[in-house]
Amino acid sequence: MSYLPLPGPGETPMRVLAIAGSDSGGGAGLQADVRSCTLLGVHALCAVTAVTVQNSVGVRGFHTVPGDVIAAQIEVVCHDIGLQAAKTGMLASGEIIGAVAAAWREHGGDVPLVVDPVCASMHGDPLLDDDGLASLRTELFPLATLVTPNLHEVRLLVDIDVVDADSQAEAARALHALGPKWALVKGGHLHGLDTSPDLLFDGNDFCEFESPRVDTVHDHGAGDTLAAATACALAHGYQVPDAVAFAKGWVTECLRASYPLGHGHGPVSPLFRLS
Repeated sequence: MSYLPLPGPGETPMRVLAIAGSDSGGGAGLQADVRSCTLLGVHALCAVTAVTVQNSVGVRGFHTVPGDVIAAQIEVVCHDIGLQAAKTGMLASGEIIGAVAAAWREHGGDVPLVVDPVCASMHGDPLLDDDGLASLRTELFPLATLVTPNLHEVRLLVDIDVVDADSQAEAARALHALGPKWALVKGGHLHGLDTSPDLLFDGNDFCEFESPRVDTVHDHGAGDTLAAATACALAHGYQVPDAVAFAKGWVTECLRASYPLGHGHGPVSPLFRLS
């Protein structure tokens, strides 16, 4: 695949702000965001929203950061360092989502914002209560350049079970109606197919993206990695469809390079770029 341009020695790289939770197992969350940003030649800024107690088997618990502290993290990097794109991950509560939305309205300007609505685990278990889901729909989605839910999250957000191409298109329309400029319905959990189909919608036109399905159970952090890579491409000035196409290729290679870790699901790995 072709990569994003790397900065020269001493040259300030593009900056992407990751607003997300920390993964103590290092497979997903901020750790996955920083890994992909770094290996794509982008400087990762961070606003930590939560600290998880997590390993390869699952999440045992988490501790949230106060909303005003999260907002302050966003403010200080926007005003001093500047950024070309941002992405969200685990936001954990309606209060945090409201704080992030308010901070972004005040400080985000015209910077592209990718919202990965982390509201369901990889097993489909809800990670946000009804108040948090409502805040995602009404406060954060209208600010988003792009939203990138998986199929479990689609079900929670718009009450549509995606089982085929028609229901995937229906879900994309319903998500777009919540206010983002673009909605991407990821098809990685559409099992029984030889490919992984993603569908992008801007309110008028659909763009389809397919990649070979990678046969691995080590897919922890795939959603974070896709959203981070998309944000990196947007930071470089890519249009949304081109940024999604780039990120789709990137996460496919990361899945091919994934590795076992611990006793559960290992992470997708951007370390293939070092070979």
